[in-house]
Amino acid sequence: MTVESTAARKPRRSAGTKSTAGKTTSARKTAGAEPELVQLLTPEGKRVKNAEFDKYVAGITPEELRGLYRDMVLTRRFDAEATALQRQGELGLWASLLGQEAAQIGSGRATREDDYVFPTYREHGVAWCRGVDPTNLLGMFRGVNNGGWDPNSNNFQLYTIVIGSQTLHATGYAMGVAKDGADSAVIAYFGDGASSQGDVAESFTFSAVYNAPVVFFCQNNQWAISEPTEKQTRVPLYQRAQGYGFPGVRVDGNDVLACLAVTKWALERARNGEGPTLVEAYTYRMGAHTTSDDPTRYRGDEERLAWEAKDPILRLRAHLEASNQADEGFFAELETESEALGRRVREAVRAMPDPDRFAIFENVYADGHALVDEERAQFAAYQASFADVEGA
Repeated sequence: MTVESTAARKPRRSAGTKSTAGKTTSARKTAGAEPELVQLLTPEGKRVKNAEFDKYVAGITPEELRGLYRDMVLTRRFDAEATALQRQGELGLWASLLGQEAAQIGSGRATREDDYVFPTYREHGVAWCRGVDPTNLLGMFRGVNNGGWDPNSNNFQLYTIVIGSQTLHATGYAMGVAKDGADSAVIAYFGDGASSQGDVAESFTFSAVYNAPVVFFCQNNQWAISEPTEKQTRVPLYQRAQGYGFPGVRVDGNDVLACLAVTKWALERARNGEGPTLVEAYTYRMGAHTTSDDPTRYRGDEERLAWEAKDPILRLRAHLEASNQADEGFFAELETESEALGRRVREAVRAMPDPDRFAIFENVYADGHALVDEERAQFAAYQASFADVEGA
């Protein structure tokens, strides 16, 4: 099965519809009705062959496999701690990646140090792969900074809250990379919901016309908040690439090996001057869209349980155990490391200093502005009024 033939295949018509609130009967969401996709590890952890993509993971060592497992476990532990911190009032909001670890770790580990990454606000696993300290991800959600890291230190842009806009930034950056004659590549992350944004469509157009070295990595987690994928598109998302003139491929987003291989292939195309690629990682958001969301209002337990059976971490663990590439000592040591990470994250968040209240007025204009100066003065007077009350 070639990528080109996959893109040309006619889409399957949805076999079900959404019934009452909180219960979904769509056949595509059951365990046995997945669309055809690139897969190297089955949900049971069995290694399967793929003529096109095996070569991209052919040399992977047991140590590297254990490293992928460690990445996913620690990323999930960090994510769970962040969710708990928000529930306890330490963060204003949190966007969980639960269930999407394989898509993020696999694609993140496929990048080179000189590649540039443009995330949304859920790419905690990719940030981990790029060497961003996980505690730095929490500053924005606590409201103490606007991001927390220098994008150029790790070639990892700040989180983007505006849905889909980072794909345009990535395309422009990739066009610049091509003009500079560099052989690095760019990867832009977005979700199935963002695929309906005009910014994404414009990115596809410009990247195709200018043959930009960019990989569009769509994590199709089945739900754009409460909107299922079938309300976003009549064809599988990866097939949209056809209309713009570049390849699209769908990969099992719960298979870390497949995500690693497909992303390596797409980045290699970009570096070789072959232009953009759309990768659709078919996965599932096991938790809420954010901590302000209640997924029980729009989807049922049956759907979630079916996807839990394809958990990306359990899948790789089953493979490691069956192939004797990891022992109980490894898993026990990792559990200890995981708990230590959770404690470190909690302590770091609680120790974060409050931001300078006047920092909001800095860097609004390069050369200053009279209106901003006036607003700063008004705010200073407002703050001083509290001191007057306390001193009275």
